[in-house]
Amino acid sequence: MGHLKYIEVENFKSYKDVQKIGPFRNFTAIIGPNGSGKSNLMDAISFVLGERTNNLRVKKLSDLIHGAPVGQAVSNRASVTAVYTEDDGTETQFSRVIHSTTSDYKINKLTVSAHEYQAALEKIGIFIKAKNFLVYQGAVEQIAMKNPKERTQLFEQISRSGELASEYDKLKAEMMKAEEDTQFNYHKKKGIAAEKKEARMEKEEAEKYKRLRVQLAEKQTQLQLFKLFYNEQYIDHYQEELEMKGKEMGKLSSKKEKVEEHIKEKKKDHGRLTRELAKMEQEIRESEVELNKKRPLYIKAKEKSAHTQKKLEAAKKSLRAAMKAKETHEQEIKQLEEELEEVKLKKAEYEEQVQEESQSQGKDMTLEDSQVQEYNKLKEEAGMRAARYHQELESINREQKADQDKLDNESRKKTELVNKIKQKEHELEENKKRVEKLNDYIRTSEQSVEEQRTLCKTLQEEVSEAKEKIKEINSDLDSVTDQLGEAKVDKHESSRRAKKQELTENLQRLFPGVHGRLLDLCQPSHKRYQIAVTKVLGKNMDAIIVDAEKTARDCIQYMKEQRAEPETFLPLDFIEVRPVDERLREIREPRNVKLVFDIMQYDPPQIKKALLFACGNALVCETTEDARKMCFHGRERHKAVALDGTLFQKSGIISGGASDLKAKARRWDEKQVINLKNRKDKLTEDLKEAMKKKRKESELSTIQSQIRGLETRLKYSITDRDNTQRKHIANNEKELQKYRTEIATFDPRIQQIEERMAQREEAINAVKDRMNRVEDEVFREFCASIGVDNIRKYEEKELRVQQERAKKRLEFENQKSRLMNQLEYERSRDTMENVNRWQKNVEADEKEMEKLKKDETKHMKLIDELMKKLEEHRQHKITKKSEVDDKESEANDIRRQQQVVQKEITALQKQMTSMENKLETRRQERHSLLIMCKMEDYLLPLKSGSMEDVGEDGGLSQSQNESQPSQSSESQKAIYARMKQIVIDYDQLNDSYKDLESSEEVRKMEKELEKEVSDMNTTMQRIQAPNLKAMEKLEGVKEKFQESAEEFESARRRAKKSKMAFELLRKERFDRFNDCFEHVSNKIDDIYKSLSKNQSAQAFLGPENPEEPYLDGINYNCVAPGKRFRPMDNLSGGEKTVAALALLFAIHSYKPAPFFVLDEIDAALDNTNIGKVAEFIREESTTAFQCIVISLKEEFYNRAEALIGIFPEVVNDCIVSRCLTLDLSDYADNPSQ
Repeated sequence: MGHLKYIEVENFKSYKDVQKIGPFRNFTAIIGPNGSGKSNLMDAISFVLGERTNNLRVKKLSDLIHGAPVGQAVSNRASVTAVYTEDDGTETQFSRVIHSTTSDYKINKLTVSAHEYQAALEKIGIFIKAKNFLVYQGAVEQIAMKNPKERTQLFEQISRSGELASEYDKLKAEMMKAEEDTQFNYHKKKGIAAEKKEARMEKEEAEKYKRLRVQLAEKQTQLQLFKLFYNEQYIDHYQEELEMKGKEMGKLSSKKEKVEEHIKEKKKDHGRLTRELAKMEQEIRESEVELNKKRPLYIKAKEKSAHTQKKLEAAKKSLRAAMKAKETHEQEIKQLEEELEEVKLKKAEYEEQVQEESQSQGKDMTLEDSQVQEYNKLKEEAGMRAARYHQELESINREQKADQDKLDNESRKKTELVNKIKQKEHELEENKKRVEKLNDYIRTSEQSVEEQRTLCKTLQEEVSEAKEKIKEINSDLDSVTDQLGEAKVDKHESSRRAKKQELTENLQRLFPGVHGRLLDLCQPSHKRYQIAVTKVLGKNMDAIIVDAEKTARDCIQYMKEQRAEPETFLPLDFIEVRPVDERLREIREPRNVKLVFDIMQYDPPQIKKALLFACGNALVCETTEDARKMCFHGRERHKAVALDGTLFQKSGIISGGASDLKAKARRWDEKQVINLKNRKDKLTEDLKEAMKKKRKESELSTIQSQIRGLETRLKYSITDRDNTQRKHIANNEKELQKYRTEIATFDPRIQQIEERMAQREEAINAVKDRMNRVEDEVFREFCASIGVDNIRKYEEKELRVQQERAKKRLEFENQKSRLMNQLEYERSRDTMENVNRWQKNVEADEKEMEKLKKDETKHMKLIDELMKKLEEHRQHKITKKSEVDDKESEANDIRRQQQVVQKEITALQKQMTSMENKLETRRQERHSLLIMCKMEDYLLPLKSGSMEDVGEDGGLSQSQNESQPSQSSESQKAIYARMKQIVIDYDQLNDSYKDLESSEEVRKMEKELEKEVSDMNTTMQRIQAPNLKAMEKLEGVKEKFQESAEEFESARRRAKKSKMAFELLRKERFDRFNDCFEHVSNKIDDIYKSLSKNQSAQAFLGPENPEEPYLDGINYNCVAPGKRFRPMDNLSGGEKTVAALALLFAIHSYKPAPFFVLDEIDAALDNTNIGKVAEFIREESTTAFQCIVISLKEEFYNRAEALIGIFPEVVNDCIVSRCLTLDLSDYADNPSQ
């Protein structure tokens, strides 16, 4: 991607004459005081890139010329040239020149049209209408305050989908109009088709009328008289029947009212109890929901406490290490202080010793005044003689002193380097400890993640199994429900039987020896034996079988306490049973005679004795006659029962045919229904349990979220560890190696200096020897007088003492300096800060741990309370459900009575309705016959009344009923009253037609008459006599129909074409908008994170209308780092600005311009956010785009690669802007400069 190289302005606004502004680097900041012309530079860039005049803060084009707004225009011409450079070095000049009130466009100094100029800019990625290359001052705040609709307009502007808006509205209106025209022509065509059909019918009726008018009159009269004659007879018969049924209906209605009053009371009670039960079930559901909400919170609190515990242990470990390091550090400081005090003490002792020696030696070496004068005189003479040697010695001493300074400097540098090595070794040790801690945390986190994943996998398996189980249970429930629906007993089970069943279940639960009821433990081998077995078992059918008498007594005592109804018990150890008479199994006549015991199937085997007790040696026979024979006509009597339930006892008593025997026998079938109901209840409970497991999806989501959080923290920890290992530790080791390499070079240099100094010392000694010879010659006599071999012995004695003392003092100073430097270095290391930091961390973690433990205990207590409350609700529900079942049973009993009465009423109503319908049909038939006679001009003989009383508008034919279904009964009565006045004289009717007795004969005769009429009609149909007027009308309608069909087809084609054009434009607009929106929504979160320098920051866009997002608003929300979600209006000014900048840069990333000009976007930002934004721009400018920023804040522009300073000058009362350019690339990241 290319970049903007520089801008050349000539007499543009505040820039007088020709000024070249630039070059622009990838990140260039434009700075300067207010009013210096920074924004005018922004206007110059906008102007040369095609911006309109009204957006450049002037009223007319000529005001852009320097001095024109104040009436002092320096010229009638102004221009701006932008030099754009491609990656390959190719330069393109875009120029815009003002001539008074017009402007020209030039590319590479060639004049082009505005369209060509705009196309050339778009070719390099600059879209003038979208303004994707600049942001004006205050635009960031405007973006932050935009509402969703304005944000949509911004996206339409950027994506250029707004260019299609007017065409979109136009095509949509055309499509709607075309569809309305199509609908109008369709209805028009439909109306003409109906008119055509009507004309055709008129034509057919006219022809039919003409054919039948003459030839069928007489025959039709006979047929109509025949129909009317028997119609009146049927009407009289039905009226008599209706009167009888009406009286019977009155009795049944009064009975029904009494039953309805009774059932209304029961329904009221049942409804009240049902509402109470529903309320309890709602409370149970709410408790379960609340419990499911609390469980994830408890798990989360437990996980947090475990994590905090591990964190606390790690902090304590770090604290111990820090305290140990502090103690070691303090010991080292104490040791150094002791050594320093010891050096000071030794120095003081030495000074005292020197003082004592000076006092003792001073007495022996004292010279007289004359000797001193002579010594000084001789010293001058020796100096004059050895002047040449003195100069040579001073020269050598200067060189020696220079080398000594170098030696001292090298030693000092070596000491500093040793200290740096110690510091880096300490940093290396700290980084290694940090890596060790991070490794411990990573191991702990990986273990936690693995545990959470195992738990997540377990929950996923449970949820998956629960879903499969729910699917299977629903399938089984549907099957069971269908079977119960077919049995029609699901809602009508007797409450008394339900109580008995509940009692049996309670007894079986409390007393292990209870087997159950005999009815539930055995079953006839075939359905046809059910009535006979029911009769034989009698009251023992509901008997409860127990293993011992004691169990029976315990059960009876329990029933007394519960106030249950009396029950029959069959203790297996108490009842006496006669053995089966085997001879009865060999009976051959009558056929199919069997023992009742043999036709029974039972389980478990232990109840055989109880079943034999109930059945005895009773026989079951096919017919009543066979049973009678087996009981009375044999050599001995046997208890026998027929399949219809007739029982013959040996005592001679015959019983059977009871009305409720069949109902009791149906209980064998109801056993299966009960089993189905039990299965249904079990499946329902299983379904509830499975749904509870399925509800663990929320817990699964929480764990998955925790896993993601752990993985994120683990990833950051691994990154931190890797960075520490790869960067910090590697840098420490690299610097240590560098320092050690440097320190190795000091010894050779020091040795070289020392060797030079040793050689020079020899030269010094040689010069001193020559000087000494001169002194010996001069001081020979003087030395003899003071008693020394030579003057140097006196001087050396004094000098040696002074040198030794100086050397000793230097050693003390060096030791003292070394110890003080080392002590200062050790004191500069603040190990206490590390201890305090870890102590604070431990205290904070302990407080957090205590808080989390309290939260965990609190959540556990809440869960226990909710579970206890849930169990109480369930117990109350069971009690209330029992009450509801009782009321429902009572209501069902009354409802069955109501059903019986209702069935009788319904049957009677059906009979009456049938008769009324027949009567009504006959009346309508008579009315229709009379109307037809009147319309056909049949001359019926009348005794009274007139055919004028037959009203054509009151017809009750089927077609009229369909067209006017709401005709009132008063109108019908009026019609029938008029019809009753018409009395027909049937003397003209053939007598043979009147003597028919059965309805079959009447129908047969009617068919014969109708056949005769039909034959005549067939004959007359061959006669062609068209109605010409009807034909003309039909032809006209056909022409109109053809025209309407053509108009409809034309409108349909137009509508299809308009819809196709609209859909194509709609798709193009959607694609433009959606491409931009999807790109921006995908980029904005990453950009917001980069701007915030925090991965917890979030930003997301959402359309209000996903189908056509450009028609409604776009919502933009951000979650600032370290804060919960809040609407955009509730964010602070800085947060809004950062969010707006994220949106701005995300929009710019869609079809980005090669450069981006920003005017004071940092106005509402603090220094922290300014640094983040500047760092982001700097990073992006290296790869993504060139950025030119106008800024007044140092924190922002000091991160730029180049500065362009704008400053004002006042020339002839006009402000002239001047500029300076400074390349900052040489100073980047170099604080010393």
